Amino acid sequence: MSRDDLVLLAGDDQLLFADGLDGAIIGYFDNGEVKVVVYCISKCICCLMEDSDMDEDEADEFLQFNTFDAYVGPRTPLFIEQRWT
Repeated sequence: MSRDDLVLLAGDDQLLFADGLDGAIIGYFDNGEVKVVVYCISKCICCLMEDSDMDEDEADEFLQFNTFDAYVGPRTPLFIEQRWT
């Protein structure tokens, strides 16, 4: 899903996106006050591995340190791990 598609779907042009991780977008979450972009953690790791010279552990460490714990206000994106049963 592209950024533009998600903005149209959510009806919100104020969504915050994580740079370089568009391939990991899985949707958005609406908590009744704001809407936030939702990313799949595994797909985030794959995006970094494809776009850089990182292996899986390096990509995971980079995301843990620089992305997942960052707070940029109430529109901070969510990062979840999809589990299939």
